[in-house]
Amino acid sequence: MFSHRQIDFDILKKCAFNLRWASVAEGVIPLTAADPDFKSAPEIAAAISQFSLDRYFSYAPPEGYAFFKEAMAEFFQLKRNIKAEAKYIFPVDSAAAGIDIICKAFLQPADEAIIFNPVDFLFRYAIESNGGIAIPFTVPINPEEGLDYAALAHLINAKTKMICLCNPLNPTGKVFTAAELQIIGELAVKHQLIILSDEIWSDIIFTPNVYTSIASISNEIRQQTIVVTGFSKSYGLAGLRIGALMASNELHFNLLMQASNHLSTVHGSNVLAQVAATTALTKCNYWLEAFVQHLQRMRNICVGRLNEMPGISCYAPQGCYVAFANITGTKLSSIQISEILLKEAKVSVVPGLPQWFGTGADGYIRISFATSEQLLLEAFSRMETTLKSIV
Repeated sequence: MFSHRQIDFDILKKCAFNLRWASVAEGVIPLTAADPDFKSAPEIAAAISQFSLDRYFSYAPPEGYAFFKEAMAEFFQLKRNIKAEAKYIFPVDSAAAGIDIICKAFLQPADEAIIFNPVDFLFRYAIESNGGIAIPFTVPINPEEGLDYAALAHLINAKTKMICLCNPLNPTGKVFTAAELQIIGELAVKHQLIILSDEIWSDIIFTPNVYTSIASISNEIRQQTIVVTGFSKSYGLAGLRIGALMASNELHFNLLMQASNHLSTVHGSNVLAQVAATTALTKCNYWLEAFVQHLQRMRNICVGRLNEMPGISCYAPQGCYVAFANITGTKLSSIQISEILLKEAKVSVVPGLPQWFGTGADGYIRISFATSEQLLLEAFSRMETTLKSIV
């Protein structure tokens, strides 16, 4: 199911943009954007086709179709141990859009929101585009290391309105333990902060790690939490632009709906995307389980090969299908290494620049391993040959 021969590179080179196959020169292997090279589960395409046969693509309810909301509620209840209610869940056109909606709903100009450092740039972008101020909280690159909770508490003041949690954490791959989440959640409850919990990576967990949603810790913490998730990482549906927001009370749900502009029909999640996501949740668990098993093998290969290369070291991510490799041993910068690898090895990676991950990413590159073993080994062979010539 996830072998090299199952990848259709001709199609990828036409349709896979965002730093991937359709965005790079011929011969370049893109280990860049976190988007799998594999086809999605066949049931998803079949469900879209079946729905299309009726030839009606009418307006959907602004709060989403009942079948989608109920499938999401069941997912949160059974897979995340959250006391979720379908009436407080609605679809959005991607997890990224969901993050923006949360910031719009709960931040006023000059309000502060704490983000981790390093973390995906979308948090800072959403905060700042809605007039807020992003306050970085530096976390260890090593997923095994704990957090400095005293430093986190010190960042909270009268202007602080939100803590942004990315769990698992992109780009380091840290999976937060229940004990860690309880401390973060209790801080939020104490200071009446909204917890923005981005859980788009929550299906991609490598053994022996176990995923816990912060919304499952306690009722008090759940009431402060807005969960945002999506289907691009787990099921390869990035182009369908589908995610979901989950609130736990009527006040928060109404604020989110108003901020979304769904009620005005200016925005809203399209019908086919909701059909696809519902099918993924209800019929494609077998596909996801096999995908995660494949990814665990690729993670082990990725980390092992990177640690064999001159000037490179890498911790094993606990979740996410990205590796965050330390390149300081090469004596070159992240951008220099990424440019050399692109030019000489014909391998594209994401440099650890502030614009992508914050200042905490300096001296690192991010590599996506959601591809075949054959392709990954070829990319690493090219990288090692190039690094040996310059380090």
